Amino acid sequence: MSREQLVVERTRKAFLTGSTKPLKFRIQQLQCLLRFITERRKDIADAVHKDLYKSEHGTELFETLGLEGDIQLAIEKVWEWAAPRPVEKTLLTISDEVYIRPEPLGVVLIIGAWNYPWAVTLKPLVGAIAAGNAAVIKPSEISSHSAKLMEDLLPLYLDKDLYPVVTGGVTETQELLKQRFDHIFYTGNCTVGKLVMQAAAQHLTPVSLELGGKSPCFIDKNCDLNVACRRITWGKFVNCGQTCIAPDYILCEASIQSRVVEEIRKCIKEFYTEDPKTFKDYGRIVNQRHFRRVVALMEGSTVALGGDRDESQCYIAPTVLKDVTGTSTVMTEEIFGPVLPIITVSGLDEAIGFINEREKPLVVYVFSHDKKLIRRVITETSSGALLANDCLVHATVSALPFGGVGNSGMGCYQGRHGFDRLSHLRSCLIKKLNMEAVNSMRYPPHTAKKMGWVRFFLFNQVSVCRLRRMALLTLVTVVAGTVWLKYFTSNCRNTLSDTGGRSV
Repeated sequence: MSREQLVVERTRKAFLTGSTKPLKFRIQQLQCLLRFITERRKDIADAVHKDLYKSEHGTELFETLGLEGDIQLAIEKVWEWAAPRPVEKTLLTISDEVYIRPEPLGVVLIIGAWNYPWAVTLKPLVGAIAAGNAAVIKPSEISSHSAKLMEDLLPLYLDKDLYPVVTGGVTETQELLKQRFDHIFYTGNCTVGKLVMQAAAQHLTPVSLELGGKSPCFIDKNCDLNVACRRITWGKFVNCGQTCIAPDYILCEASIQSRVVEEIRKCIKEFYTEDPKTFKDYGRIVNQRHFRRVVALMEGSTVALGGDRDESQCYIAPTVLKDVTGTSTVMTEEIFGPVLPIITVSGLDEAIGFINEREKPLVVYVFSHDKKLIRRVITETSSGALLANDCLVHATVSALPFGGVGNSGMGCYQGRHGFDRLSHLRSCLIKKLNMEAVNSMRYPPHTAKKMGWVRFFLFNQVSVCRLRRMALLTLVTVVAGTVWLKYFTSNCRNTLSDTGGRSV
């Protein structure tokens, strides 16, 4: 047996003991995960700095802070999420128990990504633990320091049989994908996503794919360009552009292109100084292979801003390209680097058409004061999410599902959405062995004779809350009627008494 097969078998054996099902155990493991993030914050920051040249402040802001919030939310809400969920009944089941019961799927494989090696690997783990699953964790080998730290330290905090960490490269990942899992959660690119889906199909394993894509950013010429460009600059160049939900390219009218470039120039200077290469909060491309890939995407386009590079340090300056077209090299794939192309369009109609001619993105960004314009973009485009007048921040709202659609992925997670994604929502109906006279309507020959009644009883949904409200309203009406009748009768008696019984 391979090492990966042994790990998976050991994990499944541990899961089958049923130890993950009690909510107290899930909460205890979540608390241990939170303690790991808290106690090892400095170690995590050092590893991320070695992998991506990210500052300690950047690691806390984009990795550990949101992760801590997700864990704390799960600890507080898991009792509510895991509780049976009553549903509306039919008249035939009005006296029965009918509900949805969230259950663990089993053993989940989580394949993390290198750009945010802690957040995108451990956030799905939060959902997996909360839902009562076991999980095999495969961090990306590209962020090697983070992967090694996760392998060394996570077993000191979590149950090492239920939540093992498997490190390695392509060979190890392929071997893992040969094993049977109950769900596979992959974050990465479309090419590998297809391979994951093919492997999962061999065992009919459901998958969640978080794949990214080319997220467009439309700027209305009448908006506040200073604010819009400030927010776009932050969203694009944080983590050296290596963010799946970063604006991939700008769509705007030609009349404002030069102003957009100038505003972004000011913002880059404000955020990263005159020399971003020496600024501690400006990162690096993760390795030389990706450095050469990003540089190759810039070929044939006009550099309006930046363009400096140093392969020995995997450094690419914040760069803006102008007069880009839909057929330019930089538009052939997701950039995933600090390069921002500007494509000019005649207006909103052409921008919407440009977006819809391409694969569905992970996010559509739009900057405008006009609410009608924003609603048009919402109505006439499709994407995993839509964000107006800011960048990235929708991913911080745990009540919103995070995920793609079409080519940008399938499935979603975050908060309760992650719990539900990694749960089996089991339908439960519990009847009593009485009232057979009513049940007999389902059986022949009664069915043929009473088809109208059967259809009414089987398919008419009944809201118990509504019935309770109707019963309460009926009760209030009866009481009010009784009181009024007594009052009316009393008045009549008093009137008759006052008139000596004479007619009035």
